[in-house]
Amino acid sequence: MLTMTNTPNHTGVKISGDYFDLDELNQAFYHVIGDENKYYDYAGARTRILGISYEIRHAAQGDRNVESVFNGLHDHMKKQHSFIAPDKNIYFSTEVLWPEVLYAAIALKDFVRLHREDAKFPDWDVHLHVIARFQSLVLDCLHGQVPEEEYQQILKAFQQAVPGEEYAIQYIDFLNIKYIDMPKKQREKSLGVIALKIAMQDKDYVAFRNQVLAAATPNKVPIHEIRLQTEYPEEIEW
Repeated sequence: MLTMTNTPNHTGVKISGDYFDLDELNQAFYHVIGDENKYYDYAGARTRILGISYEIRHAAQGDRNVESVFNGLHDHMKKQHSFIAPDKNIYFSTEVLWPEVLYAAIALKDFVRLHREDAKFPDWDVHLHVIARFQSLVLDCLHGQVPEEEYQQILKAFQQAVPGEEYAIQYIDFLNIKYIDMPKKQREKSLGVIALKIAMQDKDYVAFRNQVLAAATPNKVPIHEIRLQTEYPEEIEW
């Protein structure tokens, strides 16, 4: 079963599951975002989701975290059914920064909407249900980290989030790096605010996007191809 938990230093979330859980999520991502030419106005959002997909795929291959998890098989059950079997399953996991996974939950709303418009029977599309669970897990994990009143505001903002065509994805890099640099206590206090900023595309985002557009316009470069002049740390204290 796919699970999501807050990391010890509140830096991000740990996405965990067995091989099939993670592979199912990856397949759902690819299914709804389409190929690189399908939703060109969402090319930046597609790139960010593929970044999470990359981490999940490598986790499923055993390149990230590997842990054993109790599977519910007690000694009494073994005796009852007369067989020998391990009482733990192997789970794989990877960490994703909070701003990154919050943005993914929002961006996937757009891809799901676009996919539903193209599909003949979207209500029966298993991939859409996998995506919905992923989004719900993100918000459920966030629920345990912010005050209830703030969480209700975030839910409303996520529900009413405007479409994110040509989103300035560099803003997520900006928030990621800013969040990494915060002390743990400040992360705890800032997480709800960051979630609201991502969902509402507030004045800070608008000002940031205008700067990116100013950099992109002279050479007619697509907005998602402008690079933020900063680097992520080599090691992150999750």
